[in-house]
Amino acid sequence: MHMAPDFGDMELLTARFRAHAYAAHVHETFAIALIEAGCERFRCGARTHLAAAGTVIVVPPGAVHDGRRGAEEGWTYRVVYPRPELLAALMAEWRDGDVRLPEFHRVVLDDPLLVPGLRSLHAVLLGSDDALQRASAWRAAMAPLLRHAGVRLPTVGREDGAVRRVQELLRADLGATLRLESLARDVGLSPWHLNRVFSRSVGLPPHAWRNQWRLAQAKRLLRSGLGPADVAASLGFADQSHLHRLFKRAFGVTPGGYAPRKIVQDPAGSRR
Repeated sequence: MHMAPDFGDMELLTARFRAHAYAAHVHETFAIALIEAGCERFRCGARTHLAAAGTVIVVPPGAVHDGRRGAEEGWTYRVVYPRPELLAALMAEWRDGDVRLPEFHRVVLDDPLLVPGLRSLHAVLLGSDDALQRASAWRAAMAPLLRHAGVRLPTVGREDGAVRRVQELLRADLGATLRLESLARDVGLSPWHLNRVFSRSVGLPPHAWRNQWRLAQAKRLLRSGLGPADVAASLGFADQSHLHRLFKRAFGVTPGGYAPRKIVQDPAGSRR
């Protein structure tokens, strides 16, 4: 069990159970669980459900439920427990200030489109300190989920001026801690609207675009002779290993191995 302090200390559970059986209990929060392997059998309200690998369970606040294995091997899952006010804030972004909570008509959702976003959200909240990435992952995971509650997301058009302004802010101080909410306020959009229109316009969400800009500057600094550790610190990467992972993924070589060698033509015509 972990907690995400920037999401109101939202609990995050990663578990593999075979013999464990939950007693009937309730949460003050939603419980949103991605079943990754096996099968869980549980009772929620008056009905018993089976949730197999690849399905998502959504238990609303206050609903009495239990849980046990639904197959011999038990079950493995990732769970996030958002407080109602977190989902209310998202609803307000999409419904012009209307904070009514979503109502899910099914407890078990069999929708493959939900899986990547929820898995990524759980991993990002456990492994990344990037506030922009965390906010983006939250909205990317919740948008398709809330469609199952009948929420219709607003359409977005082109916001070229807002996108350019956000790019300027992202470039201005590569080491600054920036938040999606503050960037959105600066350009007069909701955080969800900004994240969506930015991604549509440039092909990447704000945090990923900023990392690509950082990587471009990293190449320049490495060519100037600065070491990888100093480059990572100067450009706002979490640490040298963060720079290492992103650099290798983008360019196929590590920062330490990136030292462009000049090809010299000697008088005989051979190259060295």
